[in-house]
Amino acid sequence: MITASLALGHRLSGAAAYQQLAGAAGRAVAPAAPYWRHVVGPRSWSWDLWAWLGVGLGAAASAVASGTFRIRTMPDAGWEEVYGPSVARRWAVAFVGAALTGFAAGVAGGCTASLAMSGGAVLVPGAFLFMAGMFTGGIPTALLVHRRRGPR
Repeated sequence: MITASLALGHRLSGAAAYQQLAGAAGRAVAPAAPYWRHVVGPRSWSWDLWAWLGVGLGAAASAVASGTFRIRTMPDAGWEEVYGPSVARRWAVAFVGAALTGFAAGVAGGCTASLAMSGGAVLVPGAFLFMAGMFTGGIPTALLVHRRRGPR
């Protein structure tokens, strides 16, 4: 992480890609909204968007080349056990969770993965406080949300 930051002059992250894509969509739907004009703002294709595209295309190319590429619809047995057989319900739960995480990252002014990885790599105290808080809140939440229903 430190070597990449020194060599490239930029942290390794694709978090702003989502804001850039949402900003383009938001400006198309509501061009006068202050959030899209001032918070996200118009940006050209930045490092984050190129990294995001490169990771996605590289992963897809690797899966195709290895013969393991396939379209899946939330097949994990753990998801089905907790949220039931409805694929639409499992997608909705995943979407709402991702949307809340993205909203929280926007409010906080950064990306959780970047804070933990980039900040932790250069020993920023806030990164370790964040990770401690994330696990302190995340583990009880996961236990509550994914509690087993009945005997196995």
